[in-house]
Amino acid sequence: MMKIPLIVLLCLLAGGSPLTAQAASADFTEIPATTLRDKIRGGLLGQILGNLNGLPHEMKYIHEPGKVTEYLPALPEGARTDDDTDFEWVYIVEMQRQNQVLLPSSEIANLWKTRINKRIWCSNQYARQLMDLGLTPPLTGRFALNPWADFNISGQFLCETFGLLAPAMPQTAAQIGLNYTRVAIDLEPAQTTQLFTSMIATAFVSDDFNEILGAGLASIDSRSRLHEIIGNVRTWHQSHPNDWKATRRLVKETFSRHNGAMRDRNGYELNTASTIAALLYGQGDFVQTLIAAFNFGWDCDNTAATAGTIVGVMKGHRWMMSQGWQIVDRYRNTTRENMPLDETISSFADRLIELAENVITQRGGARVLVNGSPVFRIRHESPANLVPLPSPEEQLAGMRKNLSEEIETSILQAESHEAMARAAYLAVCLDLAPTIHQQHPKAWRQALAALTRHENVLQALYYQSDVPGGPALRAKASEAGLQKPKEKKRLW
Repeated sequence: MMKIPLIVLLCLLAGGSPLTAQAASADFTEIPATTLRDKIRGGLLGQILGNLNGLPHEMKYIHEPGKVTEYLPALPEGARTDDDTDFEWVYIVEMQRQNQVLLPSSEIANLWKTRINKRIWCSNQYARQLMDLGLTPPLTGRFALNPWADFNISGQFLCETFGLLAPAMPQTAAQIGLNYTRVAIDLEPAQTTQLFTSMIATAFVSDDFNEILGAGLASIDSRSRLHEIIGNVRTWHQSHPNDWKATRRLVKETFSRHNGAMRDRNGYELNTASTIAALLYGQGDFVQTLIAAFNFGWDCDNTAATAGTIVGVMKGHRWMMSQGWQIVDRYRNTTRENMPLDETISSFADRLIELAENVITQRGGARVLVNGSPVFRIRHESPANLVPLPSPEEQLAGMRKNLSEEIETSILQAESHEAMARAAYLAVCLDLAPTIHQQHPKAWRQALAALTRHENVLQALYYQSDVPGGPALRAKASEAGLQKPKEKKRLW
């Protein structure tokens, strides 16, 4: 298959042309090669430390904040795969193998089917079941089809590594991130991808957190709730600069809408607020930033990983390793099928460095010598919102318009059980089932029978969607004739 150069793909996704993008600015940012590589290694190590050191605190502090006062970053047994880093690892290995950063949706779905089948939860788990119907991204992450997609934090904790692939290139970082996070998320969570990838990309060239956060804010739609969330957190921090508990209380009172249920714990509002607060109260100190992330709570291993990535880029790997922390260079694969079993943190970082250097040059930059030392000259990018916040109603109407003919054809022609099952599921979600059932009752019954064979899809629908959008979707499914499985089963 012909591979399209990255610059072309990025511009096509952005709705422009390669020439337009190249001509936008002749300015360059220069980063010494040793500095760039050090910051990529630091960002990855910061992400891994935040993730794995944060796991003991995950979901422990919901109604009240944590009480962590001391923390020593460490990986005495090395790192291991966990969903905060191993989804990205799967993509990174394949990107490197193909020398292609933006993998197409069909290949992304195939990677999930062959490598991502256990230790996945929430929106990612739901998206994985939709792939068994033959659905591919970004449909697997559309809110109408995946009841987790409009709030889940998969847009945040699966984006950090992609920010490391585009140093000082916030738009490119956001484009790469969205290509992979929209597998399982939509709407506001897609804005968080743009927020944090842009912040990580900017941290390569700035130690000023206000400048880093400003780049993130410039990358999100003006209508996004993230502006309110981040604005409130900044105001509360200014009012209580030495009292993080007061800010945490205000975050909970303002953005906790579901009494601490999973919609709160796994939602973008509380966790974005916690990440920004941790960075503000941490004041650039790696240890204090992660302590704050742990104590703010909720899904805090993920917020600590995001904050840890940003500060890790700012500090760099050499500084981190000079602190005397016990870091064993191992990245043990405990979760992902058909993936390396001999990975280390260093080899993972080496993959990122190779890809980042390719992205820089493919994006119009170059590796040059300055006073005899290698320097990466990176084409300047200003942060910008690349994917606006869609109207849910308009998106739903567009899906009905674009898919209704395919849905009805698949049901009537009965080409395959998978095609009928997929069409039945889409018809239920898009409110097309009543009309099809009335006009073609026999074909509809056959389509439902095909869908019923996909037991994991029904398990996800009836037992793995205890979120605000779940009851309405289950009601539509039941009204359409689907039967709830008699018992709940584990999906991995």
